Amino acid sequence: MAARIPAEERLTNLVVALMATEIGLTKQQILDSVSGYRQRADAGTRTDALEKMFERDKDELRALGIPIETIGDAADPNDLREARYRIPQAEYDLPGDIEFSPAELAVLQLAGSVWSAESASADAQAGVRKIRALGIDGDEPIIGFAPRITARDAAFAPLQDAIEKSRVVVFDYLKPGEDSPRRRRVRPLALVDYEARWHVFGVDVDADADRMFLLSRIVGAVKVTAATFDPALREGAGERALAGLEAVAASNSALLEVTPGTEAALRLGRRATPAAQGIRVPFVDLHILADELASYGPEVRVVEPAPLRDAVIARLRAVVEANVERGEDAG
Repeated sequence: MAARIPAEERLTNLVVALMATEIGLTKQQILDSVSGYRQRADAGTRTDALEKMFERDKDELRALGIPIETIGDAADPNDLREARYRIPQAEYDLPGDIEFSPAELAVLQLAGSVWSAESASADAQAGVRKIRALGIDGDEPIIGFAPRITARDAAFAPLQDAIEKSRVVVFDYLKPGEDSPRRRRVRPLALVDYEARWHVFGVDVDADADRMFLLSRIVGAVKVTAATFDPALREGAGERALAGLEAVAASNSALLEVTPGTEAALRLGRRATPAAQGIRVPFVDLHILADELASYGPEVRVVEPAPLRDAVIARLRAVVEANVERGEDAG
């Protein structure tokens, strides 16, 4: 069975890849290298099916106002057999002499985040993409506000409601390495988007201490109880949460060797610092980073720390074993 890469993630990866090249990418290069197509190809999806998927994705992105350029043969521009595709940054980026303060960027991102595809005009959607092209995207935390949440973040809406009403919540939480989830009672104070993942910061009622929970590790439904807490607890909670995450990231870093010009180099390089043997990437959660690094396959090698390297290897071995089992079942 093909790897389950969500369609919106595949489209984002395609945009990133097409913006990262000046000369453009051929269709085959895209199918071989861009995450979302690559996994399906590795899982045995036929080339013609992948090509049809790419054509649909290309049409969808163009309908959204993203300027995908098709470059034909220099001698015969109408010959598109070996066409290359790219997104010209000059048509995507805002003029270089426009500057915004952090507060202005936060407001612009907030405004863009609450527009849905149904309510925003094509011009408005294009404006939002130009704002995001400045580098203010899902990796940037805007405390207290949230973009539209997909079904994968089912915990978000009830948590947001509980924060606004100062209500205690109850949910089951599964930590890495534990066999079963534990029931948590929490006074939720703030939702924080950090490293493109949502966290809820609050007070664990039973432990009587501040805690941070990753929404993706909440198992099942979040129950909003009738128990209330003092709304004053929410004051400054977002800033405290962000400071705590940044402190953890500052004390943890991974030394990585990354293949230049790849998707991994582009994505990781945005938050990395150069090192003698590659790049250093700060991280909050070893397991989350291991998931991301494993998704890049051979594009990344972990030099240190050893636990992260072991975690990535374990994930890659699991993928290989799953593919072997599928092959045996098919035989």
